[in-house]
Amino acid sequence: MAARLTFLGAARSVTGSRFLLETGSATVLVDCGLSQERDMQARNWEPFPVAPDRIDVLLLTHAHLDHCGLIPRLVRQGFHGKIFATGPTAEIAQIVMMDSARLQEEDVEHKKWRHAREGRASPRPLVPLYTDKDAQKASGLFQTVAFQESINVAPGVTAEFFEAGHILGSASIRVRVGKNGDSRTVLFSGDIGRWDRPIINDPSPCDQADYVLMESTYGDSLHGSDAEITETLERVVKDAISAGGNVVIPSFAIERSQEVLYYLNTLQMAGKLPTMVVFLDSPMATKVTDIFGHWPEFFDQEMRNLIQNKHSPFDLPGLVMARSREESKAINNAAGSTIIIAGAGMCTGGRIKYHLVRNISRPQSSILFVGYQADGTLGRQIVEGAREVRVLGERQAVRAKVARISGFSGHADRDELLRWASIIRQPPRRAFVIHGEPKVAEHFSATLAEKRGWRASVPTPGQSVSLD
Repeated sequence: MAARLTFLGAARSVTGSRFLLETGSATVLVDCGLSQERDMQARNWEPFPVAPDRIDVLLLTHAHLDHCGLIPRLVRQGFHGKIFATGPTAEIAQIVMMDSARLQEEDVEHKKWRHAREGRASPRPLVPLYTDKDAQKASGLFQTVAFQESINVAPGVTAEFFEAGHILGSASIRVRVGKNGDSRTVLFSGDIGRWDRPIINDPSPCDQADYVLMESTYGDSLHGSDAEITETLERVVKDAISAGGNVVIPSFAIERSQEVLYYLNTLQMAGKLPTMVVFLDSPMATKVTDIFGHWPEFFDQEMRNLIQNKHSPFDLPGLVMARSREESKAINNAAGSTIIIAGAGMCTGGRIKYHLVRNISRPQSSILFVGYQADGTLGRQIVEGAREVRVLGERQAVRAKVARISGFSGHADRDELLRWASIIRQPPRRAFVIHGEPKVAEHFSATLAEKRGWRASVPTPGQSVSLD
């Protein structure tokens, strides 16, 4: 049996998850995400190395943009196979893709206006990667699967999904190619979550694989504790109230926004924060929050207890869901200090940019980061202490207080990654460390070799390996 694995994305980078598995009888793509690092975004426009109509099936680990955001472009260029994912992932991914299409179309129109005003040309054609019609067509290809159920996805290929504990419905996927004594198993970790986190269940890792592709986003660091989350959140909010400013929280629409609401709810229930207006200003986040209610079986017991006792964080007193553009603009007229949770989490687009324009130069306000900021993003520039940044085409002085909570991360840290790896009974034939900045990935590759005795390496973009 011959099988070949090619790393199309998330190799020596954090985003852009795409892995191509070719056998003698089938071509399988695992994930199809956008590259979000500024110096790598041109990759989203590159032709697929394999004709999309030759790809038999797509397996999706979860619904974050850097894992599913390029699917409509794949469909636009000819892919028509099935997309296998868990129920929550299928439902959320459809919202993510539609939102991405809308933002791209809006961004093109804004750039056309700005370039005309400034008398300059774009290095790329001013057209969106894909449209809402492409996203709608992609949505029709999804087929849902249950955890730990082996399914035939293509000739000679079976797949099994395992709870990853990263976001609602997230999975690690083990793919088996071949039959009987002439078969190989390849485990795609997806994004690995954390144990004992609010809302969703803990990871439930697979315990055997011949080859492992393992994420390493935080492979060289440790996260803060729950105490760090609540203490920092309480301090930042109280400081803003005292100063008469706002707290602006760039947040990912999926899981992170819901977690922020969870902790605000916890602090209010404990009497540590007053009831105040909290704006969730993200059409996608509000839709995803609605979807959470569709899948209570994916919640952990603590979250189920809160709902049963009518203390759901999604019913937070003072919570205002800004669904329309008019409702978003109305936030500017809100009296007193408010908390504004808006996407995108790395400040790469969406409504957060408009709230930054109104608050980033105000010493009374605070910008609170609750997630990973990829290299080259606007969020990374602010976190690293830039005194001036470009937002919506104009330079803005950074005078607001800038804070960060590391414990919010939905990604496993170094020790949690090793815990996940320890579930695999025997060392795999090879391990490939992905989804990490180059230095971090190299560091974690060495850690796997030292702590687990794995033969690990960091692949390069476009590299192909034979699974022999």
